[in-house]
This record gives sequence, structure tokens and C-alpha cells, in this order.
Amino acid sequence: MICAISNQQQDVLVGLMLGDGSLEFNGYRGTRLQVKQSEERREYVFWLYSQFAHMTKTPPQQRPDTRQWYFGTRFFENLEELRNIFYARRTKVVPANITELFQSPLTLAVWFMDDGHLDYRAKSHYAYHISTDSFTESEVRVLQKLLLEKFGIVAKTYLSLCRGKKYPKLYIGKEGRDAFTKTVAPYILSCFRYKLPPDHHTVCLDPSETTRRAPPISMVDDDIVRSS
Repeated sequence: MICAISNQQQDVLVGLMLGDGSLEFNGYRGTRLQVKQSEERREYVFWLYSQFAHMTKTPPQQRPDTRQWYFGTRFFENLEELRNIFYARRTKVVPANITELFQSPLTLAVWFMDDGHLDYRAKSHYAYHISTDSFTESEVRVLQKLLLEKFGIVAKTYLSLCRGKKYPKLYIGKEGRDAFTKTVAPYILSCFRYKLPPDHHTVCLDPSETTRRAPPISMVDDDIVRSS
């Protein structure tokens, strides 16, 4: 079975694949999207459901034990195509054509709502971190360069030590934080407002604008995208 996927749904799917979303193969010829989030992110789950409601049989449900909210779409063959792009041996990867797939600020916002966090100290400092533990350092550098080329956002790749293992992450400091905030803020749901500086100025978008694509960046300085 094949389901039509709009540009906006594609933008959300790509953000979910970089973040917490998962695609499950049924072992035959179909794949479904699965979404699971905590009680605190209930608003997010229902927003995601609204994006894919026509592809599901039942609305989000809550587990009585963990209080976790979840839903899954039906199995579709064209979702299997997306799974083949983002998975290698059941492990998530950054696909070779990520620059073609990652075109919208909405994708960046969904990814950030899943895996980003704010490092904020009033009147002294603010920066963003995006967890990219599932990916290799070289894959994260590809995403770092993409942020600059697509959105003009300067980021750095660094390694974080956890339980004896180093994981690559993205850091967006003073050179890129304002551009990042301006790009994602219009899409951030209220349950994630704590991930933005309290003094930021949000311009709420009309829903018809959520499929807008990133403006072209005319020049790229290769030295900027090299991390320290």
C-alpha cells in the first residue's frame, strides 16, 4: 500500500529520522512510523499525529505504566523507501542525499524539539546543543556543514564522553545562536518553549507557511565549518 506524502509531511519525517522517530519494517513490504514521547510532551505527540492522521487507524494512546504517549501509522511501501535511506543494518545513518531531503526550517525545528537543548545563563551566556549520538563523527560534520549552507547557522562538532565512550554532538554558540533561534522559534510548540531563551522574539507563522524552504546561501566559507 502506498500513501501520498506532502512536502510538509516529508519535512517532518526527515526531522523525526534525525531525532527520536523510528521506522519499523513489517518483514514483508511495508514500513510504519512510530512515535513515543513522555507525558510532558503530550502536545507534541498530538501535533505529530495531526500531521499523519490520515495514515493512522487510531489516535495517540497512553501507557498506564510509564504514562508515555505513542501512536503508529499503518504500513506503507513508500515509508520503506525512506527507511532504506535512513537505516543501515537497523542503525540510523545520515543519508548521502541529506542535503536534498533537508530543505525546510520545519525539519530543523522537529529535530531540535526531539534532541536539542538550551544552555542558558541570564545576562552572560546562551548556546544550543543537539544530541547526535546515533551518528558517526563524520556524519555529524555533514550536518554541521548543512546548517551553514542551508540556513547560515555556524555550528561546531565536539565529542562528549559518556561511560567511557565518545559521542559526537553539535554545538551552536555565539556565532550561530541568533540565526538558529530565528530559524526554529516560529515552529517550536509551547511544551518546548523552555528550549529557547526567555527573551527571544517569536514571529508566529501562518500554518500555510510551514512548508517554506530555506533561503539560498550565496557564499560558504569552508574555514567556518571546520570544528575546533
